[in-house]
Parts: sequence; structure tokens; C-alpha cells
Amino acid sequence: MLEIKNIKVELDAESGLVRAIDGMRLTLQRGETFALVGESGCGKSMTALALMRLLPENGYIASGDVLVDQEDVLALPESQMRAVRGGRIGMIFQEPSTSLNPVMKIGDQIVEAIEAHTPLRGEAARAKALDWLRKVGIPEPERRIDDYPFRMSGGQKQRVMIAMTLAGEPDYIIADEPTTALDVTIQAQVLDLLKQLQAEHGLGLLLITHDLAVVSGMAHRVALMYAGQIIEVATAEEFFSSPKHPYAKALLRALPDAARRGQSLAAIPGTVPPLTQQFMGCRFEPRCYCTEPACKTTLPELNTLAGTRSVRCLRYVPGHNAEATEAIINIVPAAASAQAAPAAADASRQPLLQVDQLRVRFPIRKGLLQRVHGYFDAVDGVSYKVMPGQTLALVGESGCGKTTTGKAIVQLLRHQATFEGQALLHGQNLFDLEGEALQKARRDIQIIFQDPFASLNPRMRVFDILEEGLLSLQPDLDAAGRRDRLKRLADQVGLRQDALDRYPHEFSGGQRQRIAIARALAVQPKLIVCDEPTSALDVSVQAQILNLLRDLQRELGVSYLFITHNIGVVEYIADEVAVMRAGRIVEQGSCDDVLSRPRDAYTKKLIASVPRLATMAA
Repeated sequence: MLEIKNIKVELDAESGLVRAIDGMRLTLQRGETFALVGESGCGKSMTALALMRLLPENGYIASGDVLVDQEDVLALPESQMRAVRGGRIGMIFQEPSTSLNPVMKIGDQIVEAIEAHTPLRGEAARAKALDWLRKVGIPEPERRIDDYPFRMSGGQKQRVMIAMTLAGEPDYIIADEPTTALDVTIQAQVLDLLKQLQAEHGLGLLLITHDLAVVSGMAHRVALMYAGQIIEVATAEEFFSSPKHPYAKALLRALPDAARRGQSLAAIPGTVPPLTQQFMGCRFEPRCYCTEPACKTTLPELNTLAGTRSVRCLRYVPGHNAEATEAIINIVPAAASAQAAPAAADASRQPLLQVDQLRVRFPIRKGLLQRVHGYFDAVDGVSYKVMPGQTLALVGESGCGKTTTGKAIVQLLRHQATFEGQALLHGQNLFDLEGEALQKARRDIQIIFQDPFASLNPRMRVFDILEEGLLSLQPDLDAAGRRDRLKRLADQVGLRQDALDRYPHEFSGGQRQRIAIARALAVQPKLIVCDEPTSALDVSVQAQILNLLRDLQRELGVSYLFITHNIGVVEYIADEVAVMRAGRIVEQGSCDDVLSRPRDAYTKKLIASVPRLATMAA
């Protein structure tokens, strides 16, 4: 058993003492999947780092115990803790780009883990590494084992991270957003693999994720976190069929799908409160739809209802009328209907972006002098168009060319690849533009990158990162105007205004994604290439961002080239869908047509792999 007893984690920050985890208790049995869910910044990842004793330099465990089969790992010297990490507790980190060593081949990194925690050495360890790469779905593992991480897509790097973690054959795995960067087919493979390993080895899995559909299909028990505390614990069946806490109810109503198309998602207003304050009442009270006066002044305890089910809410304390409580909690505010988009003018019948037979070729270099020995067609003859005020979704497996297409359109691959075909924006071929004409085009087309950590300058404050685009592309805007716009942007994407004066490393993964979205929106472009813009976001913030993107589309007529593997998001936001495989588009059409009546065998396989909620709360 892995047992956490009343853990408190604190961080010394410039803003004061941050109580990141406040009195957490939970147990993980061998062979069990325990899901930890909640909003970005609530303490999920900090819990994982505390268990592994990998807290940042300004963090420490103020009190509590972490027991692994009755042994307190917090009392072990660092020399013995190294054997626990990877050997007894493995961890799949949230951001593979920063977890993999950029100057080591991926095979060497996996072999290193195998030799550190198993008896295998040399060629036997390399053969085992190849086997793990096959299991997690890396294509051509015999060739890719000698690649460096930068040669792989975001999803492929995540698969390597999973293989490296599993290669140490640990008893328990902490999986921090293990499928966030994966397309649905590989996600299904990885989840099936984890289930198989549980059956074979009695593996205990602490699954940290914001994907409630994955939780529904994987977890035995669920713990919902908010602002450093666990606020509800239940079996997965209980949680999805009859959630008790108002926050849990609201989360399930915020999920995007085809049924909610045409209306705003029921986003939860506000953000997680700063954890530097001393709370006098319920931490969720400022955002709760069924608050009562006592919620402001009374600290709620985690009350056990029946069996192992617990809820931290004053409406469930002994003495409250259970039927009346359920009636109140179930009245979740309805989402507002979306306003119809304005009728398109005649001129808008022309595509905003028209791509014809686009081919993106990367040179293959070999030898000491790195001479070109051939070319690799990452995108091979792709054609599509994006209409003004509409959304085209590009879907497909990791490595199929979706992100390369987006980067080529935004002119980020000019010195790395050669291009054939056309990409017409307002009738101008983007590949022919230079100088001032290219600068003008950059004002009209922006990109939200897949990896927010790698795309944000770690030495710049958030305000400077957001202001940089305005200074370059809208120099006529004065300092006061820039500050006003950036404050409004922070509110729109769900960031507190004090976030503008902080650095990227001070935010969680989801919060960094919000900053990346704000940066793309800052110059008010006409077309935004959205490369997995909601992949790192929890459900409630995803709903806020999707509502924001739809509102901007209605108000400003902005268009989106939406690159994603989240079919639920595609069902909700896309007008047209193009399915890519191996650099080509294999099926294209309206969202309803492609997703409800797929014709291509690959599209059918893709849609069949999408995880769905097994049960859904009313």
C-alpha cells in the first residue's frame, strides 16, 4: 500500500508562504487505479512531486508521512531514495519536452533506467528498451531508438517518457497527465497497456489528469482536489453518476461535446484562489452557485457519508436534511445559448486561407559534413480552405503532419524546409512574401503552440511576453493602451492580473497554456493556428477558453485552424474537419458528416478510440 498521511507542502515565494497542499490523506492499493482530478493550480502535480521528494528548491514538506509498504520514504537518506524513485515508484511527468535529456538518444535514456533498476545490462537492456518502445506505439523502433528527443513530435516524446518510466518495473506509478499529448488511438493503446501491467504485476496507479473520460474508463476511485485540499472522494461509478460537491457537478456540465454545440459551455466563473492567504471559510465559496452564509466563515471538514465516500461541504455535515441538500446541489446553472453568428457578407464567400497541394519537405543530412542525402515529405500534397469566421479542425495521430502544416502556414519553417504548392491568405501566397508584406501578414495570422513551457521565454515576465507582439506588430499602440489590453486579456483567459508580473516557471502547465493563448490573441489576428490549445487545460478552464474562442469568433469574425486530438472539442467547436494520416488528408467534410458518418477506415478507427464517459450525472 502507498499511503499519504496528512501531508502539508509549503513553498517560500516572493508573494508569501504558499500552502500548496493542506492536510492531504489518501491510500493507493496494489492493483488499484486512483484518479486525482481538479483544476490547474489546485495541487495535483505538487502532490506527485512531494511523493517523489522532487519539490522545487523553495518547497518543503511541513508535516505528514508517505508510507510505501509501511516504510516512510520521507525519512530515507537521498542515497536510498534514488532506489525508490523509478524502482518502487515511477513517475510519468506532465511535460516530456523538459523531462527528457535533449543531448541523449532516447534509447540511451531508456537503457539507463533499465540498468539502474533491473538486472539487465548491455545488449539485453537495449533489446528490452526496443520492446518498451514497441509496446507504447513508437513507429519503427529499431530506427527511432537512436533519435534525439527534438526529432520527435510532442506525442511521441510523451510515449518515450512512458516507456522510460515503465522500464524500471516499479510497484507504483504516478502518472501526471500521461495521455495529454497523445492522439486518441495511441492514448487507447497506452491505457490498455497500463491496465495489462496492473493485471500482470499488481501495479498501483495514481492517475493525475483533467480528462474525465479517461478517469471514467480507468479509475476505481476518484479524489477531486480544489485549492490544495481534497473535497470529494468516491468510487468512479459514484462520482460520475451522482457527484455530491457543487464543484464536481459544475465540472461535469463543462464538458464539450456535440450535444452542447451552439451554446456556451457551463464554465465555472473565476479561478482557483491564491494559496498564500489564510482561509476563513470554504475555499470554493466565491465560485459556488449554491453558497449559504456559513460558507464564508466556517471551514468545512472532509465528512464521510457512507463507506469510503467523503465530501468537504457544509451542506453535508450531520444535521442537514439530505433530500433538501441534493435538491439544491442538483440545480446547476444552465449554460447560456450562444448568439447566432452574423450573416456572412458576399465578400466572405471567398476563403480567408486557401491551401493547395502543400508539400513540406525536410532535408535528410548524413555524415560529418551533414550533406543532404534526400528529403522527407512531412506534408505531402495537402489541400483545404478556411472560411472567414469559421473553424477547420485538423485531426490525426501524432506525427501525421498536423503541427508541421500549421507551422508552415505561419512561416516558421522557412529556413528548415522547402515548400511546394500555395497557401493563400487574402489571395496572397504566404510563401512568396518578404519584408513589410510578410510583417503585415504576421499581424493577421498567429499561432498557439502545443508546448507552452518551451514557447515562453523563461527570463521574461508574463507582461513582457504578451507585450512583445504588440510592440513588434502594433507599434502605434501607446504604453497605457498596451497595459489596458493585456489586463483585459488576462481576465478573458482566466488569469489574475497579478500574474502579469510573474515568470512562466511560477505557473502550472495549464496556467502557462492560458498565457500562450493570451499572447496569440494580443494582436487581434484574423486567423489563429491553434496547435492543441486546450490539451494542457483542465475541464473548467477548457470550457472558459472554448467559450472565449467562440465569443471572439462571433464578435471579431476570427477564423481558426484547430489542430487537436480531442474529438469532444472538435464536435463542439469545428465547422469542418480534415483527417490527416502520414502527411495526407484521408477524409474531409463537415463536422457532423465526418464524425457521425465516417467513410475512411482510418477515420472509423480514430473515432472508435475516443474515450467517453461511461455514466453521466444529470
